Amino acid sequence: MFSNYLKTAWRNIIRSKGFSVINIMGLALGLACSLMIMLWVNDEKNVDAFHKNGKYLYQVYERSYFDGKVDAGYPTQGLLAEELKRTVPEVQYASGFEYVAAPGSSSTFEAGEKIKKSTGMFAGEDFFKMFSYTLLQGNATTALTEPNSIAVSKNMAEYFFGNASNAINKIIRFDNKEDLKITAVFDDVPARSSQQFDFLRTWGDFVKQNDWVHNWGNTSPQTFIQLKPGADAAKVQVKIKDFIYNYREKDKSFIMELALQPFTEKYLHSNFKDGYLDGGRIEYVNLFSLIAVFVLLIACINFMNLATARSAKRAKEVGVRKVVGALRSTLIAQFVGEAIMLTFISVIIALILTALSLPAFNQLTGKQLSLPFYQSSFWFIILCLMVITGFVAGSYPALFLSSLKPVRVLKGSLKFNWSATFFRKALVVFQFAMSVFLVIAMIIVYKQLNYIQTKNLGYDRDNLVYIPIEGDLIKNYDLFKQNALSNTAIVNVSKMRNSPTAISHHITGMSWPGKDPNLTVSFADGVVGYDFVKTMNLQMQAGRDFSKDYGTDSVAYLLNETAVHKIGLKDIVGKTISWGNHEGKVIGVMKDFHFNSLHENIEPLIMRLDENWSWGTILVRIKAGKTKEAIAQLQQLYKQLNPAFPFTYQFSDLEYAKLYESEAVVSKLANIFAFLVIFISCLGLFGLATFTAEQRTKEIGVRKVLGASSSSIVKLLSLNFLKPVVLAFLLAFPAAWWAMSRWLQDYAYKININWWMFAVAGLLTISIALITVSYQSIKAALINPVKSLRTE
Repeated sequence: MFSNYLKTAWRNIIRSKGFSVINIMGLALGLACSLMIMLWVNDEKNVDAFHKNGKYLYQVYERSYFDGKVDAGYPTQGLLAEELKRTVPEVQYASGFEYVAAPGSSSTFEAGEKIKKSTGMFAGEDFFKMFSYTLLQGNATTALTEPNSIAVSKNMAEYFFGNASNAINKIIRFDNKEDLKITAVFDDVPARSSQQFDFLRTWGDFVKQNDWVHNWGNTSPQTFIQLKPGADAAKVQVKIKDFIYNYREKDKSFIMELALQPFTEKYLHSNFKDGYLDGGRIEYVNLFSLIAVFVLLIACINFMNLATARSAKRAKEVGVRKVVGALRSTLIAQFVGEAIMLTFISVIIALILTALSLPAFNQLTGKQLSLPFYQSSFWFIILCLMVITGFVAGSYPALFLSSLKPVRVLKGSLKFNWSATFFRKALVVFQFAMSVFLVIAMIIVYKQLNYIQTKNLGYDRDNLVYIPIEGDLIKNYDLFKQNALSNTAIVNVSKMRNSPTAISHHITGMSWPGKDPNLTVSFADGVVGYDFVKTMNLQMQAGRDFSKDYGTDSVAYLLNETAVHKIGLKDIVGKTISWGNHEGKVIGVMKDFHFNSLHENIEPLIMRLDENWSWGTILVRIKAGKTKEAIAQLQQLYKQLNPAFPFTYQFSDLEYAKLYESEAVVSKLANIFAFLVIFISCLGLFGLATFTAEQRTKEIGVRKVLGASSSSIVKLLSLNFLKPVVLAFLLAFPAAWWAMSRWLQDYAYKININWWMFAVAGLLTISIALITVSYQSIKAALINPVKSLRTE
């Protein structure tokens, strides 16, 4: 009997090749799309999951109450890790973690004749005891204890010394100013690690090089702790809440609290709102998980519609089987089995499509995904997916066909009641509601990203180049600037401590005449060189830029408009303010400009002059249309003044784009999935059009005999097909408006959701739907009425 069912199923597939191809490809596309999303979601959820001590690892974050608001972030005090381990019994290990160079920058290493740029961090001596990074040479206890020592990756060790064993205890030159001893070699950091680095330096060296870490009012590094087995994290959090005040006086106007977050949760939950954790990448993970489910459901709905559309062809088969004694349960099993057989073929095609698409998908998402063919769990999931999909897709056709009355079927053509027709149309409404939702989301995400890229930031990021300050360039900066400006392709040169998109350091010790003693304001602070305003093309609201013509500018300040508003002094230029123990006059007020992501409001900003800062970024303004000439000149000059270091640079607009890499990936993925959902949904609409045309063959013949034109019949059928699409609009519009309004709330600066976005989505979907149904409508309208009426 089973072999008979298989033969029948195969014959039906061969007999209806067109429908079989549409059915199989629709399911295959849905399965492939869902499979890629599932691989991406699984990878996201497994970031940092490889750490053996993961359940005991926590990241410390700081919550601040000041100026009538609550804020939170991961920057903490430089000595916090050591003190937590020393004074809190539940803490087994602790480590600070801080960039060696500015975020996004790299350091230069030399050994023999080889030079290489690499990115790395300072880390505490417990780091390798806490985190499961494999040590190939050295041991976790001593790897980061010696002064002037370094742990390097396998990649670095092989580049400089051939292999890991040759690298141990060797000396490597760091930024042409320090000789460091290699005390450990670790395996290359896995892609599934949120911490990415090529080398680690000791925390003792960090403390030695930065005096500010001894001030418990300054924050910058991250702090990780590992609790002892059995320790209660909630009780530890309560114990360390006011830990900072063991080392500084409590200020009622600026309250700081410490809190804990499980380290393995940080990657997906890293956003803060009103001082507490509130979402992050987990929102995209949840969104695409839902999309994967909906895409698969839409593919299953197509199967139902197409199978039902062909049910008239198999009605007599069902009637004959019932007459000769077939039970309904047997028929259900047969049709569900056929659906699973089709699903099996679809799964094979889906795996092939996924394997072919993964390289492009990985390039888009920045992942290293692959199909885990060698894992038994993967094949178990595929088997479950095949059975569930086959059952869901085949359940309705099986239940419907097995319910047919043999006498009714064998006497005449198959007729469908209102409830069956309603169910099929409801499925199409659901499909297109999802399609319209995704199209609207695609439009809004695109417009927001375009708004971000084109918004006037308050400075000109075109033709602006960043060059890291390192090596001999520190002492040769003045000569570099002088020679660079002699080239007509270069307009201006300046420098700053960080970069214009990464002014993240904050201070609170500001005072000014008439300040409320109970008021504490957090200012973002920047350290810049001469001609900063001119090089950035910033607009001045009052006063002037730093200039060598004024010797007192070394103790002067620039403020932005938000800072002036917060201070509350009129005509502030010329007034004296204090930055800690340093008094100075305000010489200028800059119009507000964006120096962080548009997710954040513009903060109060204060800038001081210091051209002797030993690291940072040179800013070079290039004349429009002279980029190639200017870069060549800068490279030649760089080699003359800093020969030990390779010339590297970055354009401002590319650096700015890095702030929105996640959004850019999501936008591209949304575009792809929106297209796939619409395409798969159109297959379902095609199935409904085919079904309707078959059911109304006699009606169309009668209408044509009575004088109806082909165009009127096309109009009649098309309007009937578009009704579910219009209903889908009414359901999708409010849902899309609510969801995208929520998404835009994460941006301090955002677009408005306009009516035309919904209109474009509606017109696009209607146009695609019309194209889809037009073939069947025109085909039905052109059929010879004599042929359509000759059915007996």
